[in-house]
Amino acid sequence: MIIRENTFYVDDINLDNVLDIEDKKDCYESALFFDLEHYVYKKPICIGVFGCCYYDKLDSSINVTQYMIENKNEAVDVLFMAESYFQFMMKNKNKHYIVTFSGNNDFTVIKYLFNKYNIDFNFDEHFVHVDLQREYEKQFKNNIGLKNLEKLIGIEREGEVVNGANLAKTFSKVVKDKDYIKRMPEDKIERILLYNEQDVINLFHIYTNWGNLSKQNEDSEI
Repeated sequence: MIIRENTFYVDDINLDNVLDIEDKKDCYESALFFDLEHYVYKKPICIGVFGCCYYDKLDSSINVTQYMIENKNEAVDVLFMAESYFQFMMKNKNKHYIVTFSGNNDFTVIKYLFNKYNIDFNFDEHFVHVDLQREYEKQFKNNIGLKNLEKLIGIEREGEVVNGANLAKTFSKVVKDKDYIKRMPEDKIERILLYNEQDVINLFHIYTNWGNLSKQNEDSEI
């Protein structure tokens, strides 16, 4: 299992720009920003990369945790590690929201696999789900993809954009061939992890700069 943890420090947050959830502006302080890379063939097969981050108000940091499987056996291990992560974040970090972008697919996969391996964890009981794609559609009456939303916010991605279909193929090989990960170039592993890391970090930046979207729409109407 590849386990990677990174910390990134952020500037002061302008509450006027933060997305309003349940008539509150500070929900981001109690939120997890969540994204999976997974392999599905007719039904969910595995989670290839689990990625999640949270904001720590004490030192104005974003703390990212990632688990990436290296073989078929770890496809089960990553599920128990994910469940432990969520339990810890609830009980020790007071996190009660999960922020995603079009997260229904990710939840379908993780709930199916939790159920398959008898992991008793009910997301709906413990977390309020905030889907940024749905929030955008609700406010602006238009559909949008994550990369276009990042551009509207002014986010510049590091590294290459990774094709989701290619990622699925990669993890299909990982679960079928125990030595495949050893033949993967280090830079390919790094690209996958960086791509997922950017996904979860950018969810935080979109959430806390949401007000810039309204300003842009106002400017476009002038």
